[in-house]
Amino acid sequence: MLNKNISCTVSDCKHHAGTQNYCTLNSIQIVNHHNPAKDKEATDCGSFECK
Repeated sequence: MLNKNISCTVSDCKHHAGTQNYCTLNSIQIVNHHNPAKDKEATDCGSFECK
């Protein structure tokens, strides 16, 4: 089901909504690579799963 509260352009993800740039999960987990995270490049969607 399309979740219009989570926009996403990662079409390689299992949870991407296909023809629309949204996620199909109810919620996502955001993770960081550096502590503390100082920019967006230091974070990622921890809910990503490859198609």
